[in-house]
Amino acid sequence: QLQFVESGGGLVQPGGSLRLSCAASRSGLNHYIIYWVRQAPGKEREGVACIAVRAGSTNYADSVKGRFTVSTDNAKNTVYLQMNSLTSDDTAVYYCAADRNPLASSCSVRATPAWWGQGTQVTVSS
Repeated sequence: QLQFVESGGGLVQPGGSLRLSCAASRSGLNHYIIYWVRQAPGKEREGVACIAVRAGSTNYADSVKGRFTVSTDNAKNTVYLQMNSLTSDDTAVYYCAADRNPLASSCSVRATPAWWGQGTQVTVSS
């Protein structure tokens, strides 16, 4: 089982950008579906993006479509979430989550992943 560590959260102004990273402990990312899930205070968890790494297939929540992009760098064993045009509604703790599924050809942001990272805070405020 790979271990994942998130980084890249912080404070950003509305309209700004941030890139979150989810680094795996070793090679083998191709065997996983990686999810980005967020939870804002007083709200339910929301899956915002996912990638079936081997297939390269991605999916996004409607709330972030066109603004967020999930990608991988297999050489660095890392998954990224590029977040652009941020608004206050994007303020949340963002979690990297994963399921091991080497045959996955697609993913759903409504899935409930088995493994969760510790989360990184993203705050959008002027």
